[in-house]
Amino acid sequence: MRVRIGSHVAVAGGLVKVGLAEATEVGAEIIQLFAGNPRSWVPAAVDPAADEAFRTACAERDLPVVVHAPHLINLCSPSDAVLTRSTAALELTMQRATSLGATTVVVHAGSLVAKGRRAEVLRGLHDLVVPIAHRWPDVRLLIEPTAGAGEAAASTIESSIEYLDALNDPEIGLCLDTCHLHAAGEDLSAIVQVADRVGLVHVNDSRDPAGSHRDRHESLGRGMIGLAALEDVLASLHGIPMLVETPTHARDVGLLKGLRDRLGVVVP
Repeated sequence: MRVRIGSHVAVAGGLVKVGLAEATEVGAEIIQLFAGNPRSWVPAAVDPAADEAFRTACAERDLPVVVHAPHLINLCSPSDAVLTRSTAALELTMQRATSLGATTVVVHAGSLVAKGRRAEVLRGLHDLVVPIAHRWPDVRLLIEPTAGAGEAAASTIESSIEYLDALNDPEIGLCLDTCHLHAAGEDLSAIVQVADRVGLVHVNDSRDPAGSHRDRHESLGRGMIGLAALEDVLASLHGIPMLVETPTHARDVGLLKGLRDRLGVVVP
């Protein structure tokens, strides 16, 4: 089977009417969506009938679904209030993913906020996060390293390995974003070091140079990463689904599919 290529899709206006229509339009073989406003703590209203219709339609299409957790979640915050809100929001995201028939939830690794907290935060990650993941066994939790701004808890390959090791749960993996890694100053060839722990790749070019710590996505081949480096990522991570979060996602899904077929990338 060929490795799946897909896209983030909008669902405002209807999971099936808007989300699946966009998936069909761009030719996505896997989709990612937000189950609510990614920049709000207020949960979105839930329509069980709409969830069921979406879940059934995706199953009929053999279309895997990824739910991206809200951006406000910070599992490394020094604030008890933020941690309480973050764990509640992650729990709700896992619940919504189950209702939508999603296979995966992606959550950002978070920020330490202040210097000198890394060892303390890493010690507490397992007890904070793993019980939530275990309550929803049908959904795999993936940690997404960020672009390295401020006191990022995970951004490079090394810091991402430390983060996963602190979680100490083989079912929790990584979702790597090529733009984030580039912005963090990481050589994308280093991805192979964690290939066995990666469950998903966000394939995005970057508007900014390496080490900028700016998370600004660009269309594939039109940014500072370039198509050759992104092609190497596709070639080195056999079997791992990939999706784009770019301004031209229809064009970029087609481009990735063309590279995949030329390289003969399949699920082992």
